[in-house]
Amino acid sequence: MTEETAKFFRQYLQSESVFSDKKILQSNYVPEEITHRDEQIREISRMLAPALRLERPSNLFIYGKTGSGKTVTVKHTLASMAAVAKEQDIPLKVCYLNCKLKKVADTEYRLIAELARKFGKAVPTTGLPTDEVYNAFFRALDEERQIVVLVLDEIDQLVKKVGDEIIYNLTRVNSDLAHAQVALIGISNDLIFSNTLDPRVKSSLSEEELIFPPYNAVQLQHILRSRASRAFKESSLEEGVLAKCAAYAAREHGDARRALELLRVAGEIAERSGSMRVEVTHIDEAEEKIERDRLLDVIKTQPKQFHAALAAVLALCARKKHVFTGDVYEKYKAVCHSTGQRPLTQRRISDILAEMDMLGVINAKVVSKGRFGRMREIALGIPSSLLPQAREIIRMELGISDTVLQEAAAQETLETFEPPLQVVEE
Repeated sequence: MTEETAKFFRQYLQSESVFSDKKILQSNYVPEEITHRDEQIREISRMLAPALRLERPSNLFIYGKTGSGKTVTVKHTLASMAAVAKEQDIPLKVCYLNCKLKKVADTEYRLIAELARKFGKAVPTTGLPTDEVYNAFFRALDEERQIVVLVLDEIDQLVKKVGDEIIYNLTRVNSDLAHAQVALIGISNDLIFSNTLDPRVKSSLSEEELIFPPYNAVQLQHILRSRASRAFKESSLEEGVLAKCAAYAAREHGDARRALELLRVAGEIAERSGSMRVEVTHIDEAEEKIERDRLLDVIKTQPKQFHAALAAVLALCARKKHVFTGDVYEKYKAVCHSTGQRPLTQRRISDILAEMDMLGVINAKVVSKGRFGRMREIALGIPSSLLPQAREIIRMELGISDTVLQEAAAQETLETFEPPLQVVEE
């Protein structure tokens, strides 16, 4: 370590911080009091209360937009319930799993193995038949008389990765247990997710449903003020900072998580600039930084078929500004061949491209080609400054090299476009 670097760290340790407790602004922090969710807490409590009498409560499906307080409300309610169970010596166990986590819930085997480990069974990360892993999990559950509340957060991400058969298996687990009983809570950001499930899975999972509405700007300001009073030192926030944070979050869909992240990042930016106060201008800088990071995070957390389709778009757009769905599909099949994946149908890839458009990864518009029908014209929505990081994510996720992407781009000649004599898009 050079003397200059050491000097910087010493000065950092001696400098004042605008924060008094930064963790209060983090997304995984569960406050003692949950504001503006009293009705939802009462509903969840009523639905889960039978567990305290060792009666299995109904499975519960909770959905609402990102940052509407679903996870923090469920954790808060279950923590209170677990405290009462411990006090009354009731055999209740709460098991929480975030299905968005890679290497934990990206395959059926890994998810069930992780659940088995949470109940004390040592299961290897790979190598056993899936049925054997299920049996190990069931044996671990049934070793004692107990009620288990299993929370699968971002359950839609699990279904995207491995299909809905695993949900069906988990909802039917009680028929294989003699002593324990399991209640399932699914949490999803996708408001129409349950509509995509197989009818038998939906009927088993959605015994009870609860919708979380988004927060409005006034509620967001209240949440921010409550957290900021403990997270920041006195007088370290400029007038108008909380209002602007709330306005940014309310502009999208009332995302409290985003509002808190915006405030935290603004505080970090203020510290780096040597300011002892978080100013409104720091909120603008934080918004720009988060938006960049969000796009890369979105790309990173998608399934491999999404990555393969995006690899095709990146390869084609390296040679031409706009491409069409048909071009992307042909290149996507070449990428699948290179990575050993089985290609999806063109209709399914069209759906994935529509999802990319919704997420801001690409910009797509339907254009008319006269007698050739209507087609989706695609351009990259990723800023040029983020392209190197996006390509690196694709390379890492698909296990391909720069050469593969470059060769994929070089194989296409996009100087002219001759559409087929058919309607490619709806």
